[in-house]
Amino acid sequence: MATTPSTAAASRSGEEHRALLRTARDVADDLAADAIAREQAGRPPTDERTRLREAGLLASLTPPSPGRGTDWRTGCAVIREVAAADSSVGDVLARHYVHTWSGRFYASHHHAATLEEASVREQWLWTGAVRAPAPDEGGGGPDLALRPRSTGYVLNGRRSVDTAVAVADQIVLDAVCTATGDVLVVRVSPRTPGVTVEAAHDRLGQRVAGAGEVVLDRVTVTPGQVLGRRPHDEESTAPFTALAEPALRLALCHVALGIVEGALTEARDLSRGGRAHRLPGEDPDLLLTYGELASAAHTATAVVERATEAMARALDAGTHLDAEEPAGVAALVATAETVTSRAALHVTTRVLELADAPGLDRFWRNARVLTAHRPAAHRLRSIGEHYLNGSHRAVAAAFH
Repeated sequence: MATTPSTAAASRSGEEHRALLRTARDVADDLAADAIAREQAGRPPTDERTRLREAGLLASLTPPSPGRGTDWRTGCAVIREVAAADSSVGDVLARHYVHTWSGRFYASHHHAATLEEASVREQWLWTGAVRAPAPDEGGGGPDLALRPRSTGYVLNGRRSVDTAVAVADQIVLDAVCTATGDVLVVRVSPRTPGVTVEAAHDRLGQRVAGAGEVVLDRVTVTPGQVLGRRPHDEESTAPFTALAEPALRLALCHVALGIVEGALTEARDLSRGGRAHRLPGEDPDLLLTYGELASAAHTATAVVERATEAMARALDAGTHLDAEEPAGVAALVATAETVTSRAALHVTTRVLELADAPGLDRFWRNARVLTAHRPAAHRLRSIGEHYLNGSHRAVAAAFH
């Protein structure tokens, strides 16, 4: 039977998908071998960045284009695989992948393509902290300000960044232009003169993620470092740009799923190893507990996968995305975030009752940090308002 071009392309895409997942599993196995020691040390992810770069994951996890990049479904699968071994590194990889989409969310097609090509060529590690538009934004003044000058801008202020603040190659930030009031999305390098980093110490969890604050003192920002304008509110946001914040939250849902899977796998192995005199299958209470926890994990996975499919279709649509679609996608992501947060906290708490081993508590601590700043009640009200009234405002509010 003759092979059509579309069939050949699909086959090639499938092979690339499987090869990337094999690479992710190899990286995960490598990270798992010393996960507890690295977590206890809590150092910036310098070594972890090297592992990701040498494996080709930093170059691979960029937006898909002919000959480079990774589609959304595969990218999320890679994030989850790595997060199951080390959720801090999964967090780093999730934010890297989403921030490599920043050009497509905010910049022109040509600008985005140029950035992505450079990112693949240089194997950049991306991070960032771009705030979603808020209805009541503006009170108290901006924490980051851009002052225009003849050759671009001067950037001043400070901003908390959740991953890789000291080791990233590109940090994506939003700042207010002092002349126009526009909110501009820019990229800066931590190695630029005037940029200093204050690492976060003694974190409860996600200790290897490299969180901290970036301090910017009269930092030069060239026109080429300005990606575009971030709208002041959700009503004026272009449909594709509206996917930026939900995409990040969804990628972090896959990190949370990785925590759930990693915790369950480690607890199961410990339960089996610690009961050599009695097979686990003979203990009805243990079966009941693992049945409950496995069901919670499967439920969270199903909800996240539905949101992942919706996001993938929306990203594939690009500039042809329907104006109404982002609200529906965001509602699914908010639901996924609610379900995975509950599952991660529940599972990681219960596994501590199943096995007593050094390092098992890291899953609970990591889950707490990953979910700490996202109140479930706030999201649920927003999801409910969208369900009842179809409110776009409510969905946007779910991410504040």
